[in-house]
Amino acid sequence: MSISIPLSPEAEAKLRERAQAAGEDITSYAARVLHDALTTPSVDELLAPFRGHVEASGMSDDQLDEFYEELRKKVWEEKQLQQPRSA
Repeated sequence: MSISIPLSPEAEAKLRERAQAAGEDITSYAARVLHDALTTPSVDELLAPFRGHVEASGMSDDQLDEFYEELRKKVWEEKQLQQPRSA
């Protein structure tokens, strides 16, 4: 299958530069970039399970902020304990 995509001269120049830097011809490079863009999950898709868990938890935004602040503090304290003490 073949498609034609109109590009501005600037976009085509950038595409050519990137294809050349990748050691690919422009058509192969463009096909790979489009394939990657279409098969890589979006941020919304990646975050959907997390957002579902947060919603199901019933936690308010303030409670969620407090939970993660406490978690961040705990991780920081554990890292401090693991560092060798200088005398």
